[in-house]
Amino acid sequence: MKAAARHDRVRQQHSDELAEDYVEAINELLEGGKKARVKDLQRVFGVSHVSVIRALRRIEERGLVLRTEKEGLQLTEAGKEMAVSSSLRHNLVVRFLKALGVGDPQAEADAEGMEHHLSGETLEAMRRFLEQS
Repeated sequence: MKAAARHDRVRQQHSDELAEDYVEAINELLEGGKKARVKDLQRVFGVSHVSVIRALRRIEERGLVLRTEKEGLQLTEAGKEMAVSSSLRHNLVVRFLKALGVGDPQAEADAEGMEHHLSGETLEAMRRFLEQS
C-alpha cells in the first residue's frame, strides 16, 4: 500500500472513530434497557456536556442518531449497523489480546483504540487465529 493511500485510510478511520464510539455506547445503553441521554454519554466518555453535544451534532448529520425529547437518543438503522459492527470488532480484538496473554482490563483498554484502525484483512487473520487456538 502506498504511503498516501495508507494515510488516507488512517484519516478516514479517525473520522469514523468518534461516531463508532458514540453509536456503540448509545446501543449498549438502549440494549441495557436504559435511555440514552447526553448526561449518560458524559459519564461514559468522561467529557463535558458541550463535547457530547458537538459529537452528537456530527453523527446526527451523518444520519446515525436521532434526538427526541421524549425518547432521548435513538439510533437510525445505519447507526445500529455501525454500533453492532463496532462492537463485534471490539470483542474480536479483546479476545485476540487475551489469547496473547494480555489481562482483561488492559485488553479492553487497548482494544478501544485498536478496533478502529485494523483492516478487514487483519481482523480476519485474528478471527482465524482464534478459531485455530
